[in-house]
Amino acid sequence: MTLVILAAGMGSRYGGLKQLDPVTENGEFIIDFSIFDAIRAGFDRVVFIIKEENAELFHQTIGSRVEKYIKVAYCFQSLSAIPEGTAVPEGREKPLGTGHAVLCAADLVKDNFAVINSDDFYGREAFEQLAKHLKQAKSGDCCMVGYRLKNTLSENGSVSRGECCVDEQGNLCSVTERTKITPAGDHAVYEENGTAVNLPLDTVVSMNCWGLTPDVFAKMKLNFKVFMKKLAEAENPLKQEFYLPFAVEDLMKSGDVSVKVYNTDAIWYGITYKEDKPAVMAGLRAMIDRGEYPAKLWK
Repeated sequence: MTLVILAAGMGSRYGGLKQLDPVTENGEFIIDFSIFDAIRAGFDRVVFIIKEENAELFHQTIGSRVEKYIKVAYCFQSLSAIPEGTAVPEGREKPLGTGHAVLCAADLVKDNFAVINSDDFYGREAFEQLAKHLKQAKSGDCCMVGYRLKNTLSENGSVSRGECCVDEQGNLCSVTERTKITPAGDHAVYEENGTAVNLPLDTVVSMNCWGLTPDVFAKMKLNFKVFMKKLAEAENPLKQEFYLPFAVEDLMKSGDVSVKVYNTDAIWYGITYKEDKPAVMAGLRAMIDRGEYPAKLWK
């Protein structure tokens, strides 16, 4: 099984390449914990999706120390990686989205695979759930690990999350993007058309933790081509993106895939803002002290 890691983004609110900001006394990054957990769960290969200009830095800081434990490959997300007959709107510099990033890895992924963000800590349970599903998944039999909203909020500012609608059988029905979510006592609120709307803290949200089968690439490529052709006429062609959750949702609507949702009560850790880092470090330190992780991941 392959672990695909989305690492081409630069954290604008964070102010730098947060994927390479140490979160332990030993200089480990959040991405190290994800790879460590993935190896424990049975993944044997990792594909980093990065910007080409960061290739040497990624190899020096991450690839060179994990390639002793897992097979490593790299691919680049760039604005030039688009379907024939389409064009990037003039003046566009922003990446084309997480769905496009995954498509950039299509030639490197031939088996069932998981997709995660490089700067999110998902916890051991998430990778165990992904691995258990992917080891027996057939064509189009996909999955997602869903988190409780209350376990994904930041005390230092608002966040965006994908609100998941899940049916009684535990299958994903839809993902709705909610922006500017902030805690508000026994609930949270998000902003919609300038109005604050309540959102229960137990709401299941997507944190871009997916289990997919390789046959999704062909259909996603067709949908991405449609996206690119419409982009020039879009309301905001310089910022609109081909997001992975909505790319998967399109495949669900067309009947090409089904998505099983595995809920977890684990606390998600991420550094959206620089002020989030101390809490992340404290949380990881506590898990190390409890013996959930070794003092040094890569001995």
